[in-house]
Amino acid sequence: MRISSATEREFGEFVATRRSALLGYARTLAGGDRHTAEDLVQEALVRLWLVWPRIAHGAPEAYTRRILVRAAARAAGRCWRGEQPTERVPEPASAADSADLVEARLGLTAALTRLPRRQRTAVVLRHYCDLPERQVADDLNCAPGTVSSLASRGVATLRSLIGGADAGLAA
Repeated sequence: MRISSATEREFGEFVATRRSALLGYARTLAGGDRHTAEDLVQEALVRLWLVWPRIAHGAPEAYTRRILVRAAARAAGRCWRGEQPTERVPEPASAADSADLVEARLGLTAALTRLPRRQRTAVVLRHYCDLPERQVADDLNCAPGTVSSLASRGVATLRSLIGGADAGLAA
């Protein structure tokens, strides 16, 4: 298959502009594990490259998110890292004025990993990526009502895990 230089350039521009956002999304799907997130993004970009000429002028970011969701599900199913939950997240080594923010983020990340995969994905897409329900439904291949239900249950579970309304989680 011969790829034109314009196609290569378009793909390179997409990767350059969207890789950071995709990595953040993948990291959230991977429960905060940076290395797994990088692997997921790499796998997604390889798969995207294979179909790039066909979808480049459509919705490549939505397509890539869908690839990431499926890759994260496969990764979660094939490997267990032997991690054990602990009663308390270790104190981060950071400046005193940002310690609370870092601790809150670590707590949220830890709580996200305790959600079922589909709930976690719905919460991340709706609230972290700020996508509309319809787009999340397309990414998850389900009805918008299912997205609403998954996200609502996920947020309710996060509230109970983190500490109720004080956690600042939007409904």
